[in-house]
Formats: sequence, structure tokens, C-alpha cells
Amino acid sequence: MLTVMTDFRFNDYPTLTDGEIEVVVRQKLAEDDEEGLIPSYECDVRLPDGSEPAGSVSLRIGTTPHILRYLGHIGYSIRKAYRGHHYAARACRLVRRIAVDHGLKTLWITCNPENYPSRRTCELLGCEFVEIVNIPENTALYYNGERRKCRYRWDL
Repeated sequence: MLTVMTDFRFNDYPTLTDGEIEVVVRQKLAEDDEEGLIPSYECDVRLPDGSEPAGSVSLRIGTTPHILRYLGHIGYSIRKAYRGHHYAARACRLVRRIAVDHGLKTLWITCNPENYPSRRTCELLGCEFVEIVNIPENTALYYNGERRKCRYRWDL
């Protein structure tokens, strides 16, 4: 399945919050056919006190075979000092609004099989575990040392 985002336009979003964390769009990255990139929102995950970012969450808008199998629509990272509070799951729930606004009905999230906190995040979101796949040798992920990905489906 390939979803081409014809006439894609980025939307502006206010700070998204659930009362415990805030997600702030930091950057909007345009599609780059040469690099194989699709449009994405890059966001900071913050606590309402305005301190340094607790982490980040990115949302890729559109679907390609590489997104479906290896990269996923959502990527997240929480800094070590802020882990253990389910901030990644909370941030994913907040950017869900952006995905829905762009017409996405299903998001794919991938993680390394040994990354149990990330797998737990997918469980907290209610994602369906689909499979573990091997990463092709001709990809940047493989070049960076990654060999397998768990694939989770999140129906919005």
C-alpha cells in the first residue's frame, strides 16, 4: 500500500497537551524524493514547567513500503532522566490528532525487538503486534547496526 500525499500542506498546531506533558511542533520537514523522505512533523515533548525537552516525537505523514515495514509513521525518544512516566505513549496519543487531521486511519510503529520500553509503549497505546521482520542490508537502518524490527499496527 502506497499513499501519495498529493497537494500536501502542513497545518499549524497549537501546543498539544494532556495536562501532564506538552507536544510542541519544532519543525516541519518537507518531502524529499531524492532522499526518500515523506513530510513529517518533528516535535518536542515537554513538561508544562517549560524546562528543557523531555524528549521528542516525530510523525511521518504518508505511507510507503519502507514506512510500513521498517521505519514506522511515529518515532519517539525520551531522555533518560524522564523515562518511566509513559511520556512516549502520552506524546503519541497527542500527535494522533495530527495524523487524523491528515486523513491517516492506521499508523505503524516499529522498534527493535530488545527495546522492551518501546514495546511497552506500543502495548499502552493498544497497538496490535504484527510481526518481527529482518531489515534489508541495503537500508540506512541496517548500515546503522539495526537488524530486526517489531511491527505494531495502531488503528486510529
